[in-house]
Amino acid sequence: MYWSDVSGLKTLDRAMSRLSAKSIRKIGSRALNRAGSQGRTRAGRALAKQTGLKLKTIRTAMVPLRASGTTLEYKIKARGGDIALKHFAARETRKGVSAKPFGARKVFSGTFIKGGKFPGRVALGMSGHVFARDGKSRLPIAKQTSGVILPREMVQGESAKAWQSTVGKVLPRRVIHELRRETGKAFS
Repeated sequence: MYWSDVSGLKTLDRAMSRLSAKSIRKIGSRALNRAGSQGRTRAGRALAKQTGLKLKTIRTAMVPLRASGTTLEYKIKARGGDIALKHFAARETRKGVSAKPFGARKVFSGTFIKGGKFPGRVALGMSGHVFARDGKSRLPIAKQTSGVILPREMVQGESAKAWQSTVGKVLPRRVIHELRRETGKAFS
């Protein structure tokens, strides 16, 4: 890549040379935190569509680790393993439980939420979890999971694209904004 006009870079270099190391680190941490926060929001929305989970559940699972003057890195710690099927709008039908993992409704045959015979089924008192029998007998039963693992889903597909595009656009603008804020001068 060849730049014919480097006057903007020279101006930026002169402005940065007048600042202390502490000020430069403060500018970097503020810019990273703002860009990271916006990226987290957009990636979370994309992740909700990608996984079929509610946005509130995803926001709880995505914990931000903000940048500071010493670390200068913004991280998102994703909590959770294989998520229980009950979190995907699960409802019981005669054929099994219908749920929406990965945003597509599917019937999981042989699974159940309630006990008894149709149509007078009663709640089992198991917090709405979806179960399936482990054998031919009545017990034992096993809680069913969806196959959605948030830490894995967060770094692939539309959520990863949303994160990269947002942070890629926002971070340079935020660095310039914070530099203006710190020096009190306009740059072009």
